[in-house]
Amino acid sequence: MYRTYTCGELRKEHIGTSVTLAGWAQKNRDKGGRLWIDLRDRYGLTQLMFGEGVTKEELLEEARKIGREFVLQAEGIVIERESKNPNIPTGDIEIHVDRLTILNKSEVPPFLIEDETDGGEELRMQYRYLDLRRTPVRKNLQLRHRLLQATRSYLDSEEFIEVETPYLIKSTPEGARDFVVPSRMNAGQFYALPQSPQTFKQLLMVAGFDKYFQVVRCFRDEDLRADRQPEFTQIDCEMAFVNQEDVLQVFEGFAKHVYKELKGIDLEQFPRMTYDDAIRLYGSDKPDLRFGMEFKEINDLTQSNGFVVFDSAELVVGINASGCAEYTRKQLDSLTDFVRKPQIGAKGLIYLKCNVDGTFKSSVDKFFSQEDLKTWAERFDAEPGDLLLILAGETDKTRKALNELRLEMGDQLNLRTEKEGEPIKVAPLWVLDFPLLEWDEETKRYHAMHHPFTSPKSEDIDKMETDPGAVRANAYDLVINGVEAGGGSIRIHDSKLQARMFKLLGFTEEEAKAQFGFLMEAFEYGAPPHGGIALGFDRLCAILSGQESIRDFIAFPKNNRGRDVMINSPSIISTDQLNELGLSLK
Repeated sequence: MYRTYTCGELRKEHIGTSVTLAGWAQKNRDKGGRLWIDLRDRYGLTQLMFGEGVTKEELLEEARKIGREFVLQAEGIVIERESKNPNIPTGDIEIHVDRLTILNKSEVPPFLIEDETDGGEELRMQYRYLDLRRTPVRKNLQLRHRLLQATRSYLDSEEFIEVETPYLIKSTPEGARDFVVPSRMNAGQFYALPQSPQTFKQLLMVAGFDKYFQVVRCFRDEDLRADRQPEFTQIDCEMAFVNQEDVLQVFEGFAKHVYKELKGIDLEQFPRMTYDDAIRLYGSDKPDLRFGMEFKEINDLTQSNGFVVFDSAELVVGINASGCAEYTRKQLDSLTDFVRKPQIGAKGLIYLKCNVDGTFKSSVDKFFSQEDLKTWAERFDAEPGDLLLILAGETDKTRKALNELRLEMGDQLNLRTEKEGEPIKVAPLWVLDFPLLEWDEETKRYHAMHHPFTSPKSEDIDKMETDPGAVRANAYDLVINGVEAGGGSIRIHDSKLQARMFKLLGFTEEEAKAQFGFLMEAFEYGAPPHGGIALGFDRLCAILSGQESIRDFIAFPKNNRGRDVMINSPSIISTDQLNELGLSLK
């Protein structure tokens, strides 16, 4: 056998034991009379020791030839380490090696395979199989594995059935762009890779499966960012004979189970907030509730005072940065530069300092008296020492910009992270009652905010033709620490209502039948009321670890251009393949 123990399990109680280890040489330290090699596997790291007078000369010489990432087998006796390392579990012991076998040599790796590496992101993606040897990346994938087990355990306990749905499906015009796959046997026709198993899971409800789930790969041909990949994994779930409350209760339970199993944290009851309130109070449909700074609107207190910026604004709104009245002019100028960035979009920033002596100092003192400024402070519930930051302009743009400023202040004041030794902050939230539709100026028509199978709130159905923009969806998002962990809705299960929805979205009867006729027909055979949710599995991994990027929770991710730089994909295919698919280039 190659090993009797792993490189992470030996302790003081093993002193005197004869052992065999196998792994990779992470680092050599040659002090002349003594030589140490750190041997690493996925379980940890153990120090190997070779010494003049205690190690055979030929073995010592062989050990000096070992390079980084050589694959080794080492046999020897566990001894107590003279210079202990409290930072690793095996830091009390080392192995006095009496036999060393080089199982494979290694080229010098292009970057350090250590917790802190000198490799840039693109280089590490090119050599991803080496990057995966590093402890932080390995721990991310171990957390992914544990989340997968916890997910299946919880859903199985709730009597969900795991069912696989097809990967080669039909392209549909709604949502993001599809990845398409040409069919050799059906010349000129194409499959699409699924953006989600939405229609199939609804058909499973028609089929009477009652509770379905799948940890499923999905594909979207869209612009990438830190929390997006062209292929990603989601926890896809559907339930029959349920209303919104049933779904929320089950998946609150899921989130509590996951946090308890993986982080040892007991989550309390999840607050709920309507979409309209989230936008009004935080400028976002996924507010981070780990800290306050709710928006306060002050149009009525600021207009008609001769300050044209306020007088011409649709909305004057701000936040209270508690305890920040001591911010310097340089710091305030930096915040002004921040909100003026093109991606933020504000034209400027107004501030009001609530001084500890009870006076007020603002950037608009010329237009407002101390009494005026006092009314502002009262609206914000400000105390002496607080700083008010105010934006003005078009309603939607101003709320969006203030949301970015709020998050920036949360970062500057360390309100979105924990100090060492403090408990981890977790702020879950359900956001409810989204708009059913959103207007697209480019196409001059409504699009489904979620997807065309989302049910409108029953009390808003009568508005579908008369006031479609006011119709609310029976939809919900689970937000954790300001990140959308997942979302879902109660679905339309009545074919007549589904037909009204398609018409509202601009489908002709023929188009609706061509795209979704199979679903409409299925609804004619006794479709039960049903609803569900899809949780971003990669994103949930990142949320649990307090990280923004999902890339390091995927074994072999794509870069920001959608490329796998390790295998050089996508790539050109041969003319013969193109001809066979009926796609020959002219």
